[in-house]
Amino acid sequence: MATFDNYTNRSAFYCKFNEEFKYILLPVSYAVVFLVGLGLNSTALYVIIRTKRWNPSTIYMFNLTMCDTLYILTLPFLIYYYADENDWPFSEPLCKIIRFLFYTNLYGSILFLSCISLHRFVGICYPVRSLNWVSARRARLVSVAVWGCVLLCQAPVLYFSRTKDVANERTCYDTTSPELFDDFLVYSSIVSVLLFALPFMVVMVCYGLMVRKLLESGWGSEGGAEGERGRLSAYRSKQKSVKMIIIVLATFMLCFLPFHLTRSLYYSFRYLRQMNPAQVSCSLLEASSVAYKVTRPLASANSCLDPILYFLAGQEVRRGITKKIKSASLKPKSMTLYLTTEL
Repeated sequence: MATFDNYTNRSAFYCKFNEEFKYILLPVSYAVVFLVGLGLNSTALYVIIRTKRWNPSTIYMFNLTMCDTLYILTLPFLIYYYADENDWPFSEPLCKIIRFLFYTNLYGSILFLSCISLHRFVGICYPVRSLNWVSARRARLVSVAVWGCVLLCQAPVLYFSRTKDVANERTCYDTTSPELFDDFLVYSSIVSVLLFALPFMVVMVCYGLMVRKLLESGWGSEGGAEGERGRLSAYRSKQKSVKMIIIVLATFMLCFLPFHLTRSLYYSFRYLRQMNPAQVSCSLLEASSVAYKVTRPLASANSCLDPILYFLAGQEVRRGITKKIKSASLKPKSMTLYLTTEL
């Protein structure tokens, strides 16, 4: 049995891949994400912190932005690593932290985007009940629960992430060492279902119900003397909701879905070849590996799209920023910024 295991492991990992492209693709794409994401998230954090009244949406966006910022700060290490063609010059604990923060950001973003979507869904579909269901205090409790869930689920990454010295180079595994890959595959599959597939299904159901509600002819209409004001408020709320739906769905479809699909295919083919090399050819395994590596920068790009959700989904945010810019030109030393960030 030991001989068979050694043979299949060697067969699986002796496929020679041409991965020269990633030494250009990953450093360049990560550098772009670092520069753009750092600027956008720093601006978002600055605006959020100066907000006088923190409603549930503000709380969720603050946590989402913190999640993205922590990840962005790890990118210089990965840029150097891939630019130096997979030669990790740092320690193994730092390798573990970098990989841990990547997945923490990934699934933290998914869960906080889901929280924002659920919050908006309740406000649109159950406007009266939402007055009792939604509060800043509950949003804080939910945020703490999300962080706890993500940190707990990603803690095994600190165990699976390893480095390996080969000749004069040190590899920082994106997955884990070959001998732990079977266990890592089970863990990764469970996490993907719990922290991606289920939240994605919830978001899709919520948006489907929101769209149906928004398309109702009488939605948001009010009679009496306040009728015109009510219709205007409903129109603005509908605009915000439509923008949020488009941005969040774009983030899921462009960043999260391709990454999880290609990663699942690559892991599956790699496992099947390890079990029986005749089932999966090296060319097929290489193709899945290339697809997976191409979509990794897309997963990182969510750090650039998330702040756009914050700035574009609320008209008051844009008005506040415009007011601040105008005030800066007239009274540089006397500025007050009032923002509401309800999505």
